[in-house]
This record gives sequence, structure tokens and C-alpha cells, in this order.
Amino acid sequence: MANRPLLRIVSTGLAMGLLVAGCSRESAMTAGFNNEIGMNVDTGDFGNATMNNHQYMTGEKQYVYDLSQRFASEVMTTVNFAFNSSALDAGAIDTLREQANWIRQFPEVRFRVYGHTDKVGGDSFNKRLGMARANAVVNYLVSQGISRSRLEAVVSYGETQPLIVTDGRERRNRRTVTEVSGFVSSHPMVLEGKYAAVIYREYIDSAKSAPGVGSAGGDG
Repeated sequence: MANRPLLRIVSTGLAMGLLVAGCSRESAMTAGFNNEIGMNVDTGDFGNATMNNHQYMTGEKQYVYDLSQRFASEVMTTVNFAFNSSALDAGAIDTLREQANWIRQFPEVRFRVYGHTDKVGGDSFNKRLGMARANAVVNYLVSQGISRSRLEAVVSYGETQPLIVTDGRERRNRRTVTEVSGFVSSHPMVLEGKYAAVIYREYIDSAKSAPGVGSAGGDG
């Protein structure tokens, strides 16, 4: 008989605990009804995911990759520079002429130019030098008839991505790299989603003369 008050207290405590737990569970289940739909799902990157999915579904991601591979296999994508210089030498100009000829065949495509240096010198100086090299390449491509709106000289990698790991002078590290970056969003071909037509288009044989037309002039 002496234990009955204690049992009554324990039973009451258990009942109240179950009641609180039930209320908490109900609160957790109904809390979402008072919030906007998707509030607990959207972490702030929902728009990026939607854009990424759109690019995959339309084929843009894959086609950019395919075109990048084609560009890298058909022309030299890299030009090199003298020490502490952003001037284009004869070899660089020859390479950039080939790049310009290739780029002109694909008016729907955009490109980026990345500038690099070797490890001699300070970080801030090398970043400025790398950017100067990237801008030199962009300016030359523009002089060859490529629209500047399709070209981008991006923030230089400076000395952070060497091809040859050395603290000394290394010409192969003093370079720019031209890469396919995407499509011109306003171009009719892109608006119609004809990415495959862009990728697999044959080059225009501009050197071929029209039938019945001979070359004029010359030393002979």
C-alpha cells in the first residue's frame, strides 16, 4: 500500500511524457503547412541545379565538351611567351592565325583565354602578367575578324598551374590556353537547339576557287 503514491506519480509522469511526445510529433508533422512550399528543400542553389539540368537535357553540356575536344585536336590551343613579356612572337602569331581560322567557322561558339606564367616573380605581378598575355591573345583574335563579344580573357592563373614543376624560368609555363566555353545564347542555331549541327558541321573550304575562275596576278 505504501508504494501506491509512488506508482501513481510514475504513471502520471509517463502519461505526460507520452502527451508531450505526441504534441511534438504532431507539431513537426504540421509545421510545413504554415511554410511556403519548397522552403525546407531550397538551399539557395535550386536555380543553379535547374540551369544545370536544362543544359544536360538540351545537350549543351555534352556538345560544349565535344566541341572542346575537337578544337584541341585540330589546332594548337597554346601559345608561349618570352620571359617577363606579353608580346606575341612569330610562332604565337602563326598559332593564333590557325585558331582564328577555326573560330570563324563556328560563329555560334564562345571562347575563353587563360593566361599563365612561370614561378619566377611575385604572385600579384604574375597574375597581372598572365592577364596581359590573355588580353594580347584576345586582341589579336579580334584583329583577325573574331567578335570581341565571343572572346573572354579570364582572371589569370598566374603561376599556380605550371606544366613543368620548377621554380626557375620555364618557357612552357609562360603560356596562354584558348578553350571553348559555351554557345552564343542569342544565335539562331542555338535558340533552335541545333547543337549537333554546330559540332558536326564540316569546314568551309575557303581556299577552293569557284568553277571556271582562275587566280589573278602573281609573279609567274
